[in-house]
Amino acid sequence: MPRTKLIAANWKMYKTPDHTRAFFRDFLPQVSGHTRDEIVVCPPYLDLTAALDAAKGSNVAIGAQNVHWKDEGAFTGEISAPMLLTLNVTHAIVGHSERRQYFGETDDTVNLRLKAALEAGLTPICCVGEVLEEREAGLTDDVLRRQCVRAFHAISAKKAARLVVAYEPVWAIGTGKTATPELAAEAHAVIRKEATEIFGEEFASNLRILYGGSVKPENASALMAQEEIDGALVGGASLDPKSFAAIVKY
Repeated sequence: MPRTKLIAANWKMYKTPDHTRAFFRDFLPQVSGHTRDEIVVCPPYLDLTAALDAAKGSNVAIGAQNVHWKDEGAFTGEISAPMLLTLNVTHAIVGHSERRQYFGETDDTVNLRLKAALEAGLTPICCVGEVLEEREAGLTDDVLRRQCVRAFHAISAKKAARLVVAYEPVWAIGTGKTATPELAAEAHAVIRKEATEIFGEEFASNLRILYGGSVKPENASALMAQEEIDGALVGGASLDPKSFAAIVKY
């Protein structure tokens, strides 16, 4: 069975609730009736309610950009899985490179967040990827294997059923550089091989691995044509409804 592609928008720290409502007003008519792929929009926490209201009854799901590993507690600035569930959020990004780069996220905290998301019934989009220095030193495969082993530690294949992985070469995020479709597919194959060793062949063959890194309408179809690429995690190009719709419809 072919894997259903997932096209996810990561809005990062952009848009107010009013901007969010305007986006969906323009975006939803462009993707109405689109059933080939799953569509998810991950706005800032502040915009979740506006996004959920705007997307109600549509073919677009709403996700968060992060999730804490505890249900509640003295964790200023964090949001828990139960809090997201009360809003009817269905997805959560875990371990994005910007969280790792700027906010002290580690492979171990990614593992904790991933476990919490899965336990709660959220669909986590777990991000892995190498920085430019690691790519140039020929360490990409080693980095991806390490990140997968640590992120998936002590998680069973049964518990991981909802897992989605996003490969995001850090050197391609927001830089305008994109890994060639062939380079991306090679990295995805490394991740799938690691998933096979950790979770088993059947699980790995069904695991969706997205590509993230300067995905644009101009390169979306070439990336999506690769058998190993099961969708996209889209940053800057997802902020414009016309641009993101073009990517969805690649």
